[in-house]
Amino acid sequence: MRRCVLNVVGLSFGDLSSGEMPRVSAWAEGRQSRPIRPAFPAVTCTAQADYLTGERSAVHGIVGNGWHDRALGEVHFWKQSNRLVGAPKVWDVLRKTRPGLRVANLFWWYNMGSTVDVAVTPRPIYRADGAKFFDIATYPQELRPALKRDLGDFPFHTFWGPRAGVAATQWIADSIRWVEEKESPDLSFGYLPHLDYDLQRYGPADSRSVEARRAMDDLVCDLIGFLEGRGVAVTVLSEYGITAVDRAVALNRVLRAEGWLEIKEEKGCEVLDPMASRAFAVVDHQVAHVTVQDASILEAVRRVLEGTPGVERVLDRTAQREMGIEHPRSGDLIAVADERSWFSYPWWNDDAKAPDYARTVDIHRKPGYDPCELFMDPALSFPALRVVWFLLRKKLGLRSLLEVIPMDGGMVKGSHGRVPSDVRDWPVCIGEGVPVGEGAMDSTEVFDVLLGSGSRA
Repeated sequence: MRRCVLNVVGLSFGDLSSGEMPRVSAWAEGRQSRPIRPAFPAVTCTAQADYLTGERSAVHGIVGNGWHDRALGEVHFWKQSNRLVGAPKVWDVLRKTRPGLRVANLFWWYNMGSTVDVAVTPRPIYRADGAKFFDIATYPQELRPALKRDLGDFPFHTFWGPRAGVAATQWIADSIRWVEEKESPDLSFGYLPHLDYDLQRYGPADSRSVEARRAMDDLVCDLIGFLEGRGVAVTVLSEYGITAVDRAVALNRVLRAEGWLEIKEEKGCEVLDPMASRAFAVVDHQVAHVTVQDASILEAVRRVLEGTPGVERVLDRTAQREMGIEHPRSGDLIAVADERSWFSYPWWNDDAKAPDYARTVDIHRKPGYDPCELFMDPALSFPALRVVWFLLRKKLGLRSLLEVIPMDGGMVKGSHGRVPSDVRDWPVCIGEGVPVGEGAMDSTEVFDVLLGSGSRA
């Protein structure tokens, strides 16, 4: 039997009993479902790597959505090369006994240069003059114009940023249908992110988050109905659940106050110099990898972090090794937030000296994850006119920055990354092949579910 694995980002085990996603709950009733003990950190890239390799980050090397490259002295976020994953993916293992297995990957991460037969991933076009045009990348190459001809352009502006919403997720769902009809893969993977947005913006209990769940309830179950109607078995899983937060902790400001950050001024802006800093934090939701480049201050850095309000614990290399997450890409120390807190990336104390990208959507240049990119700055007058003016200048070939993003971390009401204390806030796995049991599955055990799915295809 052919199978499709749908990654419903932000779906929690508790959502199955909340009454807010009745169709998904009804579909799950006749199938085995288990909570998943989250990957650590419970973020997209690490969770997907755990699931697809059956290993932890000590082996696969995906320590988060971003990391500090010590050789280059640079921070990298949201890279897409499959070669960054240091362990075989589930389809590589399956093909040892099923060499003809056809696999499609639609929007799961590390999808460029992958060994799948069909790949679709978000990928802007970057021009030499600094211009950026939203687009997708596909394998084979001829898939891209065919997909865009039939489905229209991918609505990238609704995939991330202040306008992030259901349209991008609907386009991905339509592309899953399209690939199923055109290619009929034996095993396919689809990424459906819509729940991620409003739950982070407003918190999981907000009425707007309830509406997001209802929208996803219909979208997911309509897609399941289509797939099952074509004889495709479906497995639904998620990467993490999102919990309520009310405090942003700017760890780099804490480290700066101790004199450990190196800051350089560039045209009136204060820019972090990772190569010269004695210690700095690569923040990623509720977890931060802290690089300490001066061994003599390691214990002092640990003490300062442990004494920072909002930090629940600090993991040294020994603790990381015991958890199976120590890797050359991981921090010398890893800070973990408490339940109500998340880590923001700013190091500047005066917003007038913030880097030029701080008020823009720029997931690659910022050396830390910034959920403020989900908001339009409420202090701006007529923000829509700013967007129109920016787009007009762009059409005329003029370069400018779309500075509409706030820098107030207090606006963010939901986060993830730590392992929540309540199992209802954990991710979930539903469908055939999920092992029978009452307790939670480990994140690496999802690999066995996927392996079994492919072997029975």
